[in-house]
Amino acid sequence: MPDWLQSRHALITGGGTGIGASAATHLNAAGAKVTVLGRRAEPLEFVRNIVGGTAVQADVTDRGDIDRAFDEARATNGPIEMLIVNAGIADSAPFAKTTRESWDRIIATNLTAAFDCAQAALPDLLASEHGRLIFVASVASLRGVPYAAPYAASKHGVLGLMRSLAVEFARTSLTVNAVCPGYVDTQMTSDSIARVMAKTGRSEEQSRAAIEGQNASGRLVHPDTIGTMIMTLCLAQSQDVNGAAITIDGGTSA
Repeated sequence: MPDWLQSRHALITGGGTGIGASAATHLNAAGAKVTVLGRRAEPLEFVRNIVGGTAVQADVTDRGDIDRAFDEARATNGPIEMLIVNAGIADSAPFAKTTRESWDRIIATNLTAAFDCAQAALPDLLASEHGRLIFVASVASLRGVPYAAPYAASKHGVLGLMRSLAVEFARTSLTVNAVCPGYVDTQMTSDSIARVMAKTGRSEEQSRAAIEGQNASGRLVHPDTIGTMIMTLCLAQSQDVNGAAITIDGGTSA
């Protein structure tokens, strides 16, 4: 693969598993220096051993920890020229039984952390000739989701943040976009399958089929599909893609 990203520094939150790990692999293959950031050391080190670069532990719900981790990443790999905001969590419950604690936890991780990470990297992103800020949102950014009101609300907020920043910085070298996956073959989806099993009494096969059926294709999206799109948005040739919410869901949103 050509050295399209020319040793530019990409930082990926939630970089140890799933979409984040796939993004790290594709960005590294295109020539980027990669920092993977997350809470758990073991999966971060696993990814780092594959792609090289740097692994940094941090809690994205703590702004001080974000600032410390970003400074650590800069010290090794230089200014952050591409920021992939991927860290996120989900839960499900009827709205009447959704606790304030669950709401606060999901909003803090999915939305407030997106604000903090974007703001912490902004000076670097604006100084770059090809700054890239990419949010991993969800098809839940685009429609209501029963039994997942906090998650859908957080992802709607991420899309509003993305669109606002895209307009604010449209006359700079920074582009701001979002990818909006459907159900992806990741641990988060496996956790959703487990919740369906626990709450409905369905078998694992039945629960998986119910989740897969939410995508029009009838299958889960492969993480590499998302990683490839993230890499593409980071290319210099993608400079005119700005403010886009790119759905990757097997045709469900068509």
